[in-house]
Amino acid sequence: MVLGKDNPAITPRKPTHRIKRCISLFSWLLLAGCTQSHAQPTDKLPWFLGFSAPAYMEVWIETADVVGIKERVFQRAGSGIASVPTPPNNQGKARGWVSNNGAGKGKYVTGADLPRLIYVRWQSLAEPQTYEAYIVIPESAREIMRNPEKAFCRFGAKWITETRDNMGIGLAPGGIAKVWLGGACLKAIEIARVQGTINPIGPYEGKSGGKHRPLSEESKAYIDKFGIPFGSW
Repeated sequence: MVLGKDNPAITPRKPTHRIKRCISLFSWLLLAGCTQSHAQPTDKLPWFLGFSAPAYMEVWIETADVVGIKERVFQRAGSGIASVPTPPNNQGKARGWVSNNGAGKGKYVTGADLPRLIYVRWQSLAEPQTYEAYIVIPESAREIMRNPEKAFCRFGAKWITETRDNMGIGLAPGGIAKVWLGGACLKAIEIARVQGTINPIGPYEGKSGGKHRPLSEESKAYIDKFGIPFGSW
């Protein structure tokens, strides 16, 4: 979309939540850009964006929009079910994150530059509640993504050189969003933790009458018995 002069043929209306979100996203983009040097690297590295959640704390991602270092916006770079373990008979553990959190379920962000901002809106099905978060990716994280590292790969039992091109975002009840960088044979490292906010118009941008997606039977049974361990993420 190209920003230009006002169109006099359009009758002004009260801004919708979608418009407000676009304005907010654009404001974040400008804010992030003001802290960057114009001498940005021109290399475009393929990178994977994935989502996960603690055991039984199921998540549905309505959208994940990416803003690259060249101010390009990639809408719906992620959506759908996040990776979440749901072992039967309450054998899993929901409290805290696993020690080496993987990238989770997602896809490569095709054609994108390295990220500097990610907007995520998701349904926390365990509560249920709808959250949104603006995640600013620091330059130090992008520098890590650019620089190859040596790693011992158990699959081939040999040393390899790879980059941390897997960005995993963990989403937890209470609106917590945590970000890791990893690779196929590199242990994930934490780069950011953000407290999201409640989306005021609810699930599906207010189009479902306040109804969220249902929990699986395994997750419902766990939460009914043990509750939600708020504050452990």
